[in-house]
Amino acid sequence: MHENIGELLTIDDMAQAAMYSKFHFSREFQRMTGVSPRRFLSAIRLETAKRLLIETTFTVTEISHRVGYNSVGTFSSRFTSSVGASPTMFRQLRGFTPRIEVDLHGRGRGAELSTFRGEIRASVAGDLGRVFVGLFPTRIPEGRPAACCVLPRPGAFLLDRVPSGTWYLLAHSVPVSFDEVLTGDGEVSVGSVGPIEVRPDVPLLPMELRLRPIRALDPPVLLALLDVRSTAFNELSQVAEAPRADSA
Repeated sequence: MHENIGELLTIDDMAQAAMYSKFHFSREFQRMTGVSPRRFLSAIRLETAKRLLIETTFTVTEISHRVGYNSVGTFSSRFTSSVGASPTMFRQLRGFTPRIEVDLHGRGRGAELSTFRGEIRASVAGDLGRVFVGLFPTRIPEGRPAACCVLPRPGAFLLDRVPSGTWYLLAHSVPVSFDEVLTGDGEVSVGSVGPIEVRPDVPLLPMELRLRPIRALDPPVLLALLDVRSTAFNELSQVAEAPRADSA
């Protein structure tokens, strides 16, 4: 996929490269990565687009074609919904975002909401710094989370006002020393747990999630990284939370 990012790849092409039948390949790929081959390919195309927007001066149209989109409009729409910022804004922000919007679906007046607690741990000793924790509908951290928070370092977390549904608890972190422009996911540590069924009549047990360096088989972090530089953190720790007022 990475070597042919701009080509029209089908499931048949991928299965043939792996010397599997199409159905066996799709099953094994989903088992190993948590997402379908087609969804994974779409994610790494957007991940590559993020890198090109920061590292190059290619236009948005040129980048959309380089990562396999025939329509710049379709590319821009998918990039914006997944990353949380348009390609142009993402470039202007140098890969960071000042805020993460929470999905308010299922939070209407009278909706029964839950509280989710747990702890983020690091699998190896290191200089992990601020940690973003969120609940998402799939194994790919993209779009608007159902709930999220920002921690100054791995440790206890609390997600409140969580709507009913099936969610994946996803987290990512960057090193304490990281204060420059991020040009890829190489420095990111990630962790995931799920699927988790959230229902108002069933108590949620505390969950432990371990962070580790991101690997080739991990779906990329598509959500734009929060600005982890110290000058921005005080504001970020507030805006990454869900609004308190009940609203549809």
